[in-house]
Amino acid sequence: MITGELKSKVDKIWEAFWTGGISNPLTVIEQFTFLLFIRRLDEEQARKEKQAALVGIPMRNPVYTEAQHELRWSSFKNRDPESMFELFTKPMVEGMSVFDHMKAVGDTAGVFAQYMKGATFMIPTPRLLDQVVQMIADINMEDRDTKGDLYEYLLSKIASAGRNGQFRTPRHIIRMMVDMVQPQRKDIICDPSCGTAGFLVAAGEYFREKDKDLFMDKAAREHFQNKMFNGIEFDSTMLRIGAMNLQLHGIETPTLIGKDALSESNGDIKEAYTLILANPPFKGSLDYDAVEDSILKTVKTKKTELLFLGLMLRMLKTGGRCAVIIPDGVLFGSSKAHKQIRKTIAEEHKLEAVISMPSGVFKPYAGVSTAVVLFTKTGTGGTDKVWFYDMQADGYSLNDKRTPIAENDIPDIVTRYHTRSEEGNRARTEQSFLVPLAEIEENDWDLSINRYKEIVYEEVQYDPPADIIARIKSLDAARKTALLNLEKLLG
Repeated sequence: MITGELKSKVDKIWEAFWTGGISNPLTVIEQFTFLLFIRRLDEEQARKEKQAALVGIPMRNPVYTEAQHELRWSSFKNRDPESMFELFTKPMVEGMSVFDHMKAVGDTAGVFAQYMKGATFMIPTPRLLDQVVQMIADINMEDRDTKGDLYEYLLSKIASAGRNGQFRTPRHIIRMMVDMVQPQRKDIICDPSCGTAGFLVAAGEYFREKDKDLFMDKAAREHFQNKMFNGIEFDSTMLRIGAMNLQLHGIETPTLIGKDALSESNGDIKEAYTLILANPPFKGSLDYDAVEDSILKTVKTKKTELLFLGLMLRMLKTGGRCAVIIPDGVLFGSSKAHKQIRKTIAEEHKLEAVISMPSGVFKPYAGVSTAVVLFTKTGTGGTDKVWFYDMQADGYSLNDKRTPIAENDIPDIVTRYHTRSEEGNRARTEQSFLVPLAEIEENDWDLSINRYKEIVYEEVQYDPPADIIARIKSLDAARKTALLNLEKLLG
């Protein structure tokens, strides 16, 4: 859990960027990320130096050569602002600047370094660079949890950045989805629209909390570090931010692919993953010729929210599971494509659950009503009954402020989901219940909870109109008497 002190330090760094002339929140986060990475490079070099000294052999694959000493964080942070700025912006050492070296370090520095193409240094003044470097240097980054908490708090600020909030799914909703699917050691997890990699980070944290013995098993540990976590993202800035988020949470070598997941260039990824967690883009539209053919065979549409469901079916191995956030319109849309994808998931695979969420969950930057859909790819059907849950509260107010409140259905959702076999006796008037596949088919594959939920209307007894009018007259007479008494007192 992030401390007040750490929050305060991040807030001051954020404020320094804004007052220093960088007002785009994504630019702030990206520049902050570059500096964190440069500090990590120096820490990695120091670790290698210490290791080499202990065993008495020359250091292998150094991050910095002896001649590049001035480019190290521990060196330039002690310089005056002007000379520090020059080291960042001019090729001062072996034809390289600090920023050039960061972009050139390659695979030896972790996955983040692979996504440096197009990275641009945008801190405009020596004063701002010095301010931010000194404040970052003041943060203790030795603990993995601290590094992860720091970056999560930094990313949380995207939510206050208008349209940029689209890149961030509320972390408690992500954690609910992860707790429902319960990732396993052998899972190969993917988010085909990974953004800042929040779903992948949450899956990693799930193992650290629920299966700590994993890290004592060499094979399981290697799978965790090298094969378990996979993301696809076409935005290069998001790719860099996601890579750093994963690294700071102890996932050093995830597989991150810089592509449009729906395009022809991504057509080679088929039946590759056992678990998909995602919140793909809503309200997008693509031309047919821009979409990979096998997706169109599953669902012929231009709508991205439907195309992503087709993509996920293609990417999952048989037996693979999916938890995905979709706009409500996917559940009840009447177009041929809407019905086609719902029928495919429910009839040809195993549709597990539909959790309807209130429209305020994505405020302040979106008010759309959404749902979480969970299914397993089988290719042979398997849906017997579908579990529905009507979420009323998620622990936060449903207005733009999103302040914490006591009411929270999420623990109940997770508990009931894992005990669905006991839900059979629940009435349709309750928050959760089961609906047979045959009934869903009869309703043209409609998956909106309102189609099946029963509402009990309570009769309200009102007094006769004559009695109400009599009380109004009595109140009016009392008001007139009070006014007369007041006039007498004033007179």
